[in-house]
Amino acid sequence: MVVVDAEEEFDWSAPFSRDQRSVRSMAAQGPMHRIFEKYGITPTYVVDYPVASQRDGLEPLRDLLKDGACLIGTQLHPWVNPPFDEEISERNSFPGNLPPDLERAKLEVLTRTIEDGLGLTPRIYKAGRYGLGPRTFRTLAELGYQVDLSAVPGADLRAHHGPDFRRVPSQPHWIGTPGRLLELPLTRGYVGLLSDQGPRLESALESPLAQTCRIPGVLSRLGLIDRIILTPEGVPPAQHMALVRAMIRRGQRIFMLSYHSPSMVPGNTPYVRTKRDLKVFMNRVESFCDRFFGELGGVTSDPLSVREMLKRHAGLTRDEQGARVPVAHPPARQCSPSG
Repeated sequence: MVVVDAEEEFDWSAPFSRDQRSVRSMAAQGPMHRIFEKYGITPTYVVDYPVASQRDGLEPLRDLLKDGACLIGTQLHPWVNPPFDEEISERNSFPGNLPPDLERAKLEVLTRTIEDGLGLTPRIYKAGRYGLGPRTFRTLAELGYQVDLSAVPGADLRAHHGPDFRRVPSQPHWIGTPGRLLELPLTRGYVGLLSDQGPRLESALESPLAQTCRIPGVLSRLGLIDRIILTPEGVPPAQHMALVRAMIRRGQRIFMLSYHSPSMVPGNTPYVRTKRDLKVFMNRVESFCDRFFGELGGVTSDPLSVREMLKRHAGLTRDEQGARVPVAHPPARQCSPSG
């Protein structure tokens, strides 16, 4: 699967601001779609409020939808998503840290804005900054969402006021009642001699002392442990394949390549500063696809299709009257809302 965080351009090193709302980079997504077309990939754009509420964001998506070239989900950046009833801060940049009623109100506004602008009801959600909270899953289920993409397996974001994902599995899993809300975690994992200890070492690797002494980089160069996300943003193809092969050995079969829409215009993100960087960025995607579909025999999918596949495997089909019909397949992995 490919998931694109469709969002405004902003300075990643500056404080959060409600004023940075430009989405002109949405018009620059076309070149990547030529790669997607080559491999039969239908990406999912998880759209935030600045994209959903402005013509510069909507028109490119309408063109893609007209050609059946993408799916649409939501991405909640609370600092630019009304209602604006919270103070702007790093803690409040994680939507799950907001009061549950405010988190819901923002998601309702975003959902309606996408419905009005694109004529469809989104069923896929990704929390901005991966900011799941104690009531997020309940809100998603009540609003009719079917897939969440917010979990980052093994990550501990508490130092930045974010969630602790160290106990979250990398495999897809049902949240609460099987067949309703599916969690599709970010493809993130560990390679190296100490890779099996990854989640246990996460907090130590994220500590201020470890970061100051650049211990994660040292351990990576020594081949002991490296944390890798399946993304072209700062990650070369050799690491992509090392991660995927390691996860396949551990039983993983579903993978998600992800990046941010502003990276398609040089200067918007730390990963693409020049035209040469953009060429490298796109070559990374194409190189990985060549190897994933060639060497590994992979196939394409999307979040909603994966959900339907796992429902079938879990025996959650329905007869013509809508009654549940059990099927003789192994169940999909389950997980409570608390992880």
